[in-house]
Amino acid sequence: MYNLQIETFLKVADAGSFSKASEQMYISPTAVIKQINLLENELNLQLFVRTHRGLTLTKAGKSLYKDAKYIIDYSKDAVLRAQKAMQETEDTIRIGISPMTPGQFLLDIWDKIHVKYPDMKFQLVPYANTPENAREILKNLGDNIDLVAGVFDEKFLQTRGCKALKLCMTPICCGVSIHHRLAEKKILSLDDLSGENLMIITEGWNKYIDELRRDLQKNRPDINITDFPFYSLDVFNQCENSNGILTVIPNWVNTHPLIKIIPVDWNYKVPFGIMHAPNPTPHVRQLLQTIEEILLCL
Repeated sequence: MYNLQIETFLKVADAGSFSKASEQMYISPTAVIKQINLLENELNLQLFVRTHRGLTLTKAGKSLYKDAKYIIDYSKDAVLRAQKAMQETEDTIRIGISPMTPGQFLLDIWDKIHVKYPDMKFQLVPYANTPENAREILKNLGDNIDLVAGVFDEKFLQTRGCKALKLCMTPICCGVSIHHRLAEKKILSLDDLSGENLMIITEGWNKYIDELRRDLQKNRPDINITDFPFYSLDVFNQCENSNGILTVIPNWVNTHPLIKIIPVDWNYKVPFGIMHAPNPTPHVRQLLQTIEEILLCL
């Protein structure tokens, strides 16, 4: 990746003498001097001022020293990246994970996938769950991330330029602080929610959640609906701190240690599945087809 005389040059510059550098490199001082002379001749530069007190870098030497450090570090990083790329095969599928897009779905069916494709490998790619990040990742699935699991509807997929394999219609539940008066309940009723602040994502994000909102506004005005713009850890923190009740799905059970997810005695559900590029690569398409086959057998 680079002339090995550069490493000798750095050793000599750091040591301040040929003899000290030779001790560190386990070669003779003569061999060190020869390498430096060759480097100076090749570059047509004087790199050191030689005195009886030792060596000091010339102006050219100081410039080369600074850049040589960068060159060597960059070269080593390049080799590591290349080695990592070599280890990754075509069967490596990159799954984006965040608190709102967990990778648990993979664990649930991993044994069945492994039986069919024992050589298939997965790489979990964590990302910051912000509105901007989420839109950018979903719009460019297949570039750095192949799959993301989460909640969606048809409009959501269309506006973000991706498609999805639906795994299930998952029930809309409620999340409450472990200190909330309802935290010990096994299942919640609408009457339990009376007088409470129910946190529902802003209208237009998901039509199935919008349906829940409209029905509650029409039939249960005693339940106070409060809006929030985006699902994130901040919203879970807000729920815990304000003693509110957050509309969630069971897949987020491990998102916040102080929030307990409780089912509700209603029939509202939302699609949950694996979002992917409109034209996935062959190995991603193979995985999606395998998951479809597994779902049919369940």
